Amino acid sequence: MACVDVLLDKCHCATGKRQSAILYTILSQQGDLQDCDESSHHSCFSEARRTVRLKTPQVTCQAVSDVLVKTVSFIRNLPSFHHLPRADQLLLLESCWLPLFLLGLAQERVSFEVTETPGYSMLRRILLSGPGLIKTREEERRQPTLAGVQRIKMCLNKFWGLRLSPKEYAYLKGAILFNPDLPGLGAPAYIEGLQREAQRALHQLLVPLPPRESSRFARILLTVSALKTISTSLITELFFRPVIGTANMKELLLDMLYTQ
Repeated sequence: MACVDVLLDKCHCATGKRQSAILYTILSQQGDLQDCDESSHHSCFSEARRTVRLKTPQVTCQAVSDVLVKTVSFIRNLPSFHHLPRADQLLLLESCWLPLFLLGLAQERVSFEVTETPGYSMLRRILLSGPGLIKTREEERRQPTLAGVQRIKMCLNKFWGLRLSPKEYAYLKGAILFNPDLPGLGAPAYIEGLQREAQRALHQLLVPLPPRESSRFARILLTVSALKTISTSLITELFFRPVIGTANMKELLLDMLYTQ
């Protein structure tokens, strides 16, 4: 509660309103006071809790679905991937499909817009009880937020600023896919060799660049770290839930990987 109070003190969404009012405090904690200035570059508490959905789901879902198909095709068409034990293939797919997909969005320069979704009012939450209230909370937790979408766009903008070539994207994807640090791998040494090979190829590609671009390799690796700020649930709920409904994303990826 102390953290919430600090956030409320810093957020100026409700200037002129009594901070000590019980109703105001309750609503603020639930993110239902949404009169923040959207042009502001800082994310206040209410903004972070705003749920959103795609503004043009038909167009955007088609674009991201194409990227997902290309992502899985990239993995499937790597001979070195097929030389791995089946269990290792599954671990790599489950762990690495998300960053590879995000790289695909950046490479294809997929842009999208969102619109705010109507949330459950505090009054309705108070009136609901039992299973209905539990279901409401579960649905809200799964909903994409404006703060999450901003993280995605910030990540894409960073990659667009790098202006990676198709070869740079390919080697970078290989370095990300072959992650030897995943628990439970049966052939971590072989996978580590594949990762080093991809990293070396990427580095050699950058060697002929002029001196002013000498830090490009480091900047690429630094930008890759931004991918870790994006959760699987955020991407699934925002881009794929409108298409796959209640289907399991992991099962869908397996079908795509092993079904020709």
